[in-house]
Parts: sequence; structure tokens; C-alpha cells
Amino acid sequence: MHPYMKKTRLSLLILAAAGSLLLGGCAEFPIFDQKAPRTPSHPKAAAARPAPARPAPVAERDNSPQRDRDGDGVPDNAKGGNGLRDGVKLYDDGDFNGAIRRLSARDVSNGPLSTRVTALKYTAFSYCVTSRPTQCRQAFDKALRLDPSFDLAPGEHGHPLWGPVFTKAKQAAGR
Repeated sequence: MHPYMKKTRLSLLILAAAGSLLLGGCAEFPIFDQKAPRTPSHPKAAAARPAPARPAPVAERDNSPQRDRDGDGVPDNAKGGNGLRDGVKLYDDGDFNGAIRRLSARDVSNGPLSTRVTALKYTAFSYCVTSRPTQCRQAFDKALRLDPSFDLAPGEHGHPLWGPVFTKAKQAAGR
């Protein structure tokens, strides 16, 4: 056998042995058994940032007979409530793009006023958190057109991402 062939065969055996040792050890790490977390598709959204505070539900400020006993921001008997609940859950889980899609769905946008305003608020928050201030502002503008008395909870006004955007939208609406 040619000396070059011996070196090649020996190199391949060494590489195969090293590869099997390396890959064999990976199965012992528990992180490889877990499903990878979803990351936002927008590059700026993937940057680490503090989790946004959960906004106060609109139903808490309403004097209407609709109740929100579970505190998820969705009136218990709201039409489109399941879609709103799904969207709020996606928002809480950090899937902001999924929340935007779900909160923009027909069953939510055809619901009662409080459902539509709450959906627009979470949509605006999701846009702001994913570094899309123009769309955030548009969602706030639409919520203010639907309900001129729409306002954020005191803890939400000071948020560094959506607080200034909402303030400008409120001032532009002349309220």
C-alpha cells in the first residue's frame, strides 16, 4: 500500500473517532432535549430587553356591566374574546409578531368596542416592543378614534417604548 494512502486512511479514522466522541457527548446535555425558544423575526426584536409590563385591561376602567373575573384584559362575555385571549397570551409569552397577527384577526376586529380597543392597545405595545414606532402610533391613533376616552393605565404611561408614542398620539388627537 502506498504511504500516502496509509496517512489518508489513518486521518479518516482519527476524524471519525473524534467526531463520534464529540457527537456522542452532546446527547448528555439536557439543553439539546428542549425545544428552542421562538425568537422574533425582526432583528432588533431579538436584542435583549426587559419584559414589558402587562397593560391594565380596558374593562377595569369601564363602568359597563362586562366583567373580567380572570384579569386577562378580556371581558368574560366578549364576542371575539377567545381571539383576544389568544393574542394577549402570545404577547405575554413574548411572541409579539404572533400577537399582532392574532389581534388583527377578523373575530377580534369585529368584536365589541372594548375588545377592539384592548386588541389595538396590545397591538401597539407589540409594535413598539419590536422597534416599529410608526405602526405602534397607528394602532394608538386607531384606538383613540374608536374610543376618544381611551387612555393607558398610570404604570403604562411611563414605559420607555410606548409611553412617548402614546403621548404624541393623544396630543395629536386633541384630547
